[in-house]
Amino acid sequence: MSRSRPVFLFALLSLLWGSAFVAISAGLEHFPPVLFAAFRYDIASLLMLGYAAYAAEDWLPRGRREWYAVAVGAVFLIAGYHAFLFVGQRHTTAAAAAILVSLSPVLTTGFSRVLFPADALSPTGLGGVVLGLLGVAIIARPDPSDLFATDVIATLLVFLAATAFALGSVLVRRIDAPIEIETMEAWSMLGGALVMHGASLAIREPIDPSEWITPEAIGALAYLACAASAVGFLLYFELLERLGAVEINMVSYVAPIVAAVVGWLYLEEAIEPATAVGFACIATGFLLVKREAIRRAIASVSR
Repeated sequence: MSRSRPVFLFALLSLLWGSAFVAISAGLEHFPPVLFAAFRYDIASLLMLGYAAYAAEDWLPRGRREWYAVAVGAVFLIAGYHAFLFVGQRHTTAAAAAILVSLSPVLTTGFSRVLFPADALSPTGLGGVVLGLLGVAIIARPDPSDLFATDVIATLLVFLAATAFALGSVLVRRIDAPIEIETMEAWSMLGGALVMHGASLAIREPIDPSEWITPEAIGALAYLACAASAVGFLLYFELLERLGAVEINMVSYVAPIVAAVVGWLYLEEAIEPATAVGFACIATGFLLVKREAIRRAIASVSR
């Protein structure tokens, strides 16, 4: 049972995070996008703060560096990532959004090489980054005569979401604050929710509570806040400890498959061939960028 537990948790996390993209698409029929993302993390942050108070040795950030890390997490990992994702996903499928987000580990490596000169990319790794970006272009398929088409802009917004998450991950690493991950995630969620509420007010999103009390709207919000965010991050913490960062990144490449299947079953979203080709490029780019770490992980499992 102890050996099969990580496999079960990995599959469950992939299911939760993959189907979350479908829940986003469903909820966007009722909520304005940025406010929807803010509501999600209003709830999730309270749940995570409770968990941090229970599980962490120190549930409150201490010192300037820890608060800097929380601020970066709030702005980039929560607010930037989810605001761009939710706005972009109004005009793209759940599967396409999940595939574009799976570029994050590739972009993280690219940003890491810029901010940490010692982590120089090899020609093969650089080729992996380029291949991942090519996958984005294949999914977007911009028409030179109409570069500002709605679907192209939507793809660009989801790409910006992945970029915000990747840059935030590297900046948090650069700050290198001695803060427990549960504490940082909880306070970043709370700060990110506040930032998104401010952004929602700034862009004057419509407020119509009557649209928010339908069963589908409540179900989508509850699933995202409780299952995908709270339970999902608890699974992530355990898997990160059991497996390591490289192995946990593989969730990003199982989640799009889940999103495609659930999106087809629940929303009747079709998967276009170009989307599948773009996913193949992004996944191959990840393998090229992380090839040494993957080789070490496989060797460790073999031993």
